[in-house]
Amino acid sequence: MPMRKDWGGKPYHSLDYYLKSTYGEKIYKIALDAGMTCPNRDGKLDTRGCIFCSAGGSGDFASHGFSIREQLENGKVLFRDKKIGNRFIAYFQSFTNTYAEPGRLHVLFAEALSEPDVVGISIATRPDCLDQPVIDVLSNLKQQFPDKFIWVELGLQTIHEQTALYIRRGYPLSVFEEALERLQSADIPAIVHIILGLPYENKDRMLETCRYLSHQKIFGIKLQLLHVLKHTDLADDFSKKTFEILSFEEYIDIIISCLELLPPEMVIHRVTGDGSKELLIAPTWSLNKRNVLNTLHKELRIRETFQGRLYLHDTTNI
Repeated sequence: MPMRKDWGGKPYHSLDYYLKSTYGEKIYKIALDAGMTCPNRDGKLDTRGCIFCSAGGSGDFASHGFSIREQLENGKVLFRDKKIGNRFIAYFQSFTNTYAEPGRLHVLFAEALSEPDVVGISIATRPDCLDQPVIDVLSNLKQQFPDKFIWVELGLQTIHEQTALYIRRGYPLSVFEEALERLQSADIPAIVHIILGLPYENKDRMLETCRYLSHQKIFGIKLQLLHVLKHTDLADDFSKKTFEILSFEEYIDIIISCLELLPPEMVIHRVTGDGSKELLIAPTWSLNKRNVLNTLHKELRIRETFQGRLYLHDTTNI
């Protein structure tokens, strides 16, 4: 069993701790919209999008309709009153941010990396939109900007194929594994998104996804609470009472169990979510993010547990 660790006062390896340890100051993230769409929306796979996805393509906090440089400047305004940290991550968030011609991708990403106070970029995308020409673009940018990082965020959500079909993910687990292998071959860190509380998944199934990812040599993970948003097909199913949303207590318990399974070196990029107040239908308790985090930290202390407590380095065949 791993020894208990303390990551800046937290019993898990948070992104905030990782960035402060690496750069010596707080680093802020600015959400961007690169003007792309998604194969689940443009008809290549579907036209409806994933069942939970809002019209903004998970980029409801990004500045739309501006150049990358303009969006970065708009984002910096939000942090001018803060006294700690003056550098930023350019987060390509809206829709599928590798779903474009390689030449265009290079221009967009290079524009963000060229900003002096941007320490790196994080690119949210789908595993089925990471072919070798895209990897080549990212590899070239790594050489062009050796002092900055490039992260790729993959929306996996679940390892269970039945759930993947329900949410209209649009690709099998093998595609994720192939994309992850390409990223690892190019030495590009991967951050994997999963959603906790998906319809028809119990705690055991959610932990199976975490256990699988704990042995995939990924840099980081986002543990996202399922949000039911207005104007989505998930909202229609929720109104018909075909599934129940997680309670606050259930979610805290599941998050702790997930953290216990994940290796200590894995960076935890998120343990809840940021649903738009205007769009969120449920769970409304998630709007009080400070209470969610405070309760999580308190419960971790009460249980005397921490990230990696149950992680076994010699476990195989997960």
